[in-house]
Amino acid sequence: MTAKYHINLFWSEPDGAWVADVPDLKSCSAFGDNPAAALAEVEKAMEAWLTVAREDGLPIPEARYRAEKPVSAA
Repeated sequence: MTAKYHINLFWSEPDGAWVADVPDLKSCSAFGDNPAAALAEVEKAMEAWLTVAREDGLPIPEARYRAEKPVSAA
C-alpha cells in the first residue's frame, strides 16, 4: 500500500499558478492553472518520485501527516 502523503496546495503570486507540494518527498511539487490541475500533476510527480526511489534503492519516507482520530462523545 502506498503511504498517504500530505499535500500543501496554495496560490503562488510570483509564479502566477497554483502549487501543490509534498513535504515528505524532497523537491516533489507541481503547478497548475487551478487547484484540481495542480493536484492531478502532483499525483503524477509523486508516482514518478516513488518509482525512481524504488528503482535506485533509495529509502521511501514514511508519511508524517496523520489525520487526527475523531473525538468520541462521552
